[in-house]
Amino acid sequence: MPRPVRVLLLAAILPHCLPAGAATPAPCRIEIVEEGAGWPVPLIELRTTHNVRFVSDNAGVIAFDLPELMGRETWFDVSGHGYEVPEDGFGYRGIRLTPEPGGTLRVEVRRTIVARRLGRLTGGGLFAESQQTGRDWEWPESGVLGCDSVQTAMHRGRLYWLWGDTTLARYPLGIFDSLGATTPRRALTSFEPPLRLKFEIFQDGAGRPRGITRMPGGGPTWATGMTSLPNREGIPRLVCAYMKIRPPLEEYEWGLAVWNEQTEEFDRLKVIWSKSKETPVRPVVPAGHPVRWRDDAGNEWVLFGHPFPHLRCPATYEAWSNPWTWEPLTPPTAFEAADGTGKVIPHSGVHSGGIAWSAFRQRWAAVFLQLGGEPSALGELWYAEAKSPFGPWGRAVKVLSHENYTFYNPKLHPDLTPAESPILLFEGTYTRQFANRPEPTPRHDYNQMLYRLDLDDPALAPAQRE
Repeated sequence: MPRPVRVLLLAAILPHCLPAGAATPAPCRIEIVEEGAGWPVPLIELRTTHNVRFVSDNAGVIAFDLPELMGRETWFDVSGHGYEVPEDGFGYRGIRLTPEPGGTLRVEVRRTIVARRLGRLTGGGLFAESQQTGRDWEWPESGVLGCDSVQTAMHRGRLYWLWGDTTLARYPLGIFDSLGATTPRRALTSFEPPLRLKFEIFQDGAGRPRGITRMPGGGPTWATGMTSLPNREGIPRLVCAYMKIRPPLEEYEWGLAVWNEQTEEFDRLKVIWSKSKETPVRPVVPAGHPVRWRDDAGNEWVLFGHPFPHLRCPATYEAWSNPWTWEPLTPPTAFEAADGTGKVIPHSGVHSGGIAWSAFRQRWAAVFLQLGGEPSALGELWYAEAKSPFGPWGRAVKVLSHENYTFYNPKLHPDLTPAESPILLFEGTYTRQFANRPEPTPRHDYNQMLYRLDLDDPALAPAQRE
C-alpha cells in the first residue's frame, strides 16, 4: 500500500479506536519564577527520570502533558544557565511535583548570575508553552524560527534591526542576506519578563520575511557596522559594511552599502577590498557596533568596535564613505578580573561585545564575551567601565555564564531604555555551535536572548571603583 494511502487510512481509523467519550487531557501548567522577585524565568529545563525534556517559554511556563505521569509524584532535574535549585543529599538538583490535568504548579529557582534573563527576542513559539495551557493566544508568529547576531541603529525616528543568517520552517536553509525589521525607539514598555517585543519584519510580496542585504556574488552576505549618519544636506543615511562569504567561512569581499528608502533594502555603494594574491589581508573596516563620541573640541565621531573601538571617522556620511578619513585605533591590552584571583584576560581573550555611554553611571560601560572561558569556551560574559571609550578600563565582573553552551556577539541596547536609567540591556546569540556537542535547546537554539543588568546592583561594585 503506498505511504500516502496508509497515512490517510490511519487518520480515518484512529479516532474510532479511542474509548467512547475520550478527550485529550489538558496539560498541567508549570510556572517557573525567580526566588524572591517572582519574575517568570524563561529557558529553564525540567527533565524527567526517563529523559523527557521540557523548557520554559517567555512566560516562564511549561505545559506538562505526559499521560504516564499525570497524577504521579514525579522527579524533575532542574537546570537553567545561571538559575538553580538546591542540591539534595545525593547531589541532584531537582524538585518533586505531582502534575494534574489542567492544574497549575509553581517552581522557584535561585539566580546565580548577575544579569537577569528577560527572554527570547527571536524565533518561533515564544509563548508556545503558555498557549498550550490556554493563554497568550494573542501573540503573533513571525515565521522566523532562528537567526544569528543583531545590529541596530536609530534612523529617522525608528529603531532598525538587522540579523544574520536566518532559519525558516520551510527548509533548513533560510535567509542568508540579513533579515531586517523596525520598531519604535521605545519598543519595550516594561523591563521585566515576560518579554513581548514585536518586530515589523520586512517582507516579500507573498508576506514572508525577506533578506535586505542582497549583494552581488556567491555565498552569504553578512552585514555589520550599521549606523545612521547625516550627509552634507543634513539628511540621515542608514549605512553598513558588508562581507561576502564562501566555504568554509572565508571572507572574500568587503564593501559599503546604503539603505534605499524606496526598496527598503541595502544597495552596494562600493567595494573596499577583494581577496587576491596581491591583497590577501583585508584592511581595517568600519565593522562591529558603532557608538557616537564627542571630543573635547566639540567634534563628533563615530567609533566602530567589537567590543572596543578599533576605528573612528567623523560622524558624517561623507567621511564614512571615504576610507581616507578612517583612523585605526589601538584596543586595550588586558582586563583584570574583579574576582580576587588576580586573573588577567588578555585582549586576545576577548571575542566580541560592545560599549555604550551610561548617563546613570557617568561612565562608558562594556559587556564582552571571553574567548576560552570556563565553564563554556564561548559563553562567559563580563562587565567593565571606563571614563573614556578608549579606556583605561577598570576591573571586570562576570555577569553571565553558561554550562557548555555558546552565547556570542553580545549587543548593548541603550536605545531601549531612558537615558538616565540604571538598567542596561544586552542580547546575544544562544547557540550550540562551538560548544562540546550539547543537546540543542528546543525552540531557543540559534536565537537571540535578552538580559538586564541593574547598574546599581552591589554585585557590580568591584567594576565601578575609581
